[in-house]
Amino acid sequence: MQRRQFILAAAAGLAMPGLARAAADVQGPVRIVVGFAPGGGTDVLARVIGQKLGVMWNTSVLVENKPGATGAIAAAYVAKQPPDGTTLLMAHVNSHAIAPALLDVKYDPRADFTPISMVGVTPNMLTCRPEQKVRTVSDIVALCRQKPGKISFGSSGIGSAQHLALEMFRMQARIDVVHVPYKGSGPLVADLMGGQIDYAFDTMTAATPFIQQGKVIAIAQTRLKRAASHPNVPTLAESGFPGLDAASWYGLVGPKGMPPALVQRMNADVNRVLAMPDVAERLKSFGAEDSGGTNQQFSAFIASESTKWAKVVKDAGVKAES
Repeated sequence: MQRRQFILAAAAGLAMPGLARAAADVQGPVRIVVGFAPGGGTDVLARVIGQKLGVMWNTSVLVENKPGATGAIAAAYVAKQPPDGTTLLMAHVNSHAIAPALLDVKYDPRADFTPISMVGVTPNMLTCRPEQKVRTVSDIVALCRQKPGKISFGSSGIGSAQHLALEMFRMQARIDVVHVPYKGSGPLVADLMGGQIDYAFDTMTAATPFIQQGKVIAIAQTRLKRAASHPNVPTLAESGFPGLDAASWYGLVGPKGMPPALVQRMNADVNRVLAMPDVAERLKSFGAEDSGGTNQQFSAFIASESTKWAKVVKDAGVKAES
C-alpha cells in the first residue's frame, strides 16, 4: 500500500511541470473586448496589441466592440465570462475608475477582474481654435473670472476623463464656466473649429492630427510631465496648477479567478509586445507612456485611480446624464 502511494505521488510530481506549462498556455481564439466604437484610441490600441499577441500565441486575437455607458457595458460583460483567458477587456480610466463612481455599474472594478498589464497612459489636452486670441492658461483663467458663467469648454461627454479634467481645472482655478458635453471627440472638435465653443478638453490621441494640421491649438496637457510627442506643450501642473494630473489610461484585464500562471504568461507577452519598436512608436504617436510593468503594479494603479476619481466626482458634484 505504501509503495503504491509512493508511485502515485511520484507520478503526480512528474506531472506537475507539465500541468504548470498547460496552465500557462493561451488557448484561442481570444477576444479583446473594447467599450468604445471602432476607430477610437482604445480600439486602435487593442488592435495593435492584439495583432502582435495573436502571432505570439499562434491563435486568432479578435477585437470585439461593445460601446456604451463610457465603457461600463463592455466591462460588465467581461466580468461574467469564464476566467480561462479567452475573453479579455481593454480596460479604460472610464470603465475602471470613473464610471463606478458615477453610474450604477454591474461590476466591482477591483474584485471582479484580474489585472494583466498596463498598456499606456495618455494626457488630455486643453485646446482652442487658431482664431482664439486668449490662449495661455493664465489668460484663460483671467478671462473666465472677467466673464463668469460665459466661457464654454467642451468635452467628449458627461463623466468622461476629459470632463473630469475640466472639473479639476475649474475647481483649482475657482472659476465659473459652461461645460458643453458631446458624444465623442468628432463632434467636439468640429464645434471647436467652428467657433461654437471657446475651448475644449480632448484626448491627446484625438487632438494630435488637428494640432499637426494647424486646425487646433494645443494650450496645455494634463499629466505632471510633458509627453514626449508634445515636448513644447506645457502641463497644467507647471502653469500654476501643481499636482493637477488628469490622464486617460488603458490596460488589459480578464475576469476574476484567472490562473496565476496564465496571468504571468500574458503579462510577459504583453510587455514583449510593448517593447517592440513599431509598437513603441505607435504608442508614442498617441502620447501613451508608462506602458507595461507587472500585473501587481497595474492592480495597485487601478486601486489608486478608483479612489482619486471617486473624490473628483464627489467634490465636483458631477451627475450622470438622466
